Amino acid sequence: MKVTLSVIKADIGSIGGHIAPSRKLLDTVRASVRERSQGLLLDSYISHTGDDIAIVMTHTRGVGNREIHQLAWDVFSEGTKVAKAQGLYGAGQDLLKDSFSGNVRGMGPAVAEMELDERPGEPFLFFAADKTDPGAYNLPLYRTFVDPMNTPGLILSPQMSQGYRFVVMDVAHTAADRVIELNAPEDLYDLAALLRDPERYVVESIWSRATGEQTVAVATSRLHNIAGKYTGKDDPVMLVRVQMNFPATGEVLAPYATGHYVGGGMRGSHQMPLMPVALNSGTSYFDGPPLVSCAALCMHEGKLTEPLDAFAHPFWNAVREKVTGKAVEMRSQGFFGAAMLPMTELEYTGITDKLRRLEDRFKVRAKP
Repeated sequence: MKVTLSVIKADIGSIGGHIAPSRKLLDTVRASVRERSQGLLLDSYISHTGDDIAIVMTHTRGVGNREIHQLAWDVFSEGTKVAKAQGLYGAGQDLLKDSFSGNVRGMGPAVAEMELDERPGEPFLFFAADKTDPGAYNLPLYRTFVDPMNTPGLILSPQMSQGYRFVVMDVAHTAADRVIELNAPEDLYDLAALLRDPERYVVESIWSRATGEQTVAVATSRLHNIAGKYTGKDDPVMLVRVQMNFPATGEVLAPYATGHYVGGGMRGSHQMPLMPVALNSGTSYFDGPPLVSCAALCMHEGKLTEPLDAFAHPFWNAVREKVTGKAVEMRSQGFFGAAMLPMTELEYTGITDKLRRLEDRFKVRAKP
């Protein structure tokens, strides 16, 4: 059976600043999806990570379908009304357009989708990150799909040994989607050269070279590229099919034990370690630290099982302790050097405005 997995995510309001959506807002989103899903969706799952609400949907209408995207837009618009009525902070902040235009891409919400021929057992992982950008997934995906030190399946599985095709997007190119396709392992060093710069080059999708099937879909939108100013961090979502011809669940999860540094945190302008957290966690320290959650699900004829919380296992408690130490240590450096993002990536314009004002005060000294 051919099924489409779609996840559409937006920040439409939060309690106490950038912490978490209210219970009433979440209830409104769930009720609105139930009301509008008849005849459109096979199933759905709704959760939040930090202050972002994500709607996972299964259907048979393919990627980029107008009616599916309209459903999500209408649901988030309905939720925004509730957020405004409650006085939630940032109500509707990810809805950057006044009206729906056929597809939510480029309108603010983050989107990850893939169409697949459903296997007899169809396990997949749904990742959601908050207070960071799409490049946060670059390192974990690299380690999962090209590094046998992390993924023994790359040498143990005949199908996986044939490698994977990466589609990488240049998110700095705003006129249109600018992408490159690279094959692992042949293009390994070229892939590394791009993915080391997660602010510009972002994995959009990954495909099995053995079967041609898609295994990964990542939301690649950059909000400041859409709005022309800072409106919130991009907070990307990702879908990863696992097992059989794809990496095992444990191979996909293992890289998150690093707590690698990503762009984000307070005002979207710092370097902070990515913390794996339980489903439906809010933010805290320094508007973060940047969070990633993971729901593990199975699907049959488009119907979803209940989600299991992949990062709730006791193992991840030690990782969270380590990430806490890394976060505090980096914050002890304040604004200086690597603790804050480079000028080209600073989301707030105040510091760049200051630099422009100071430019005329610089003088070139005459040579003695």
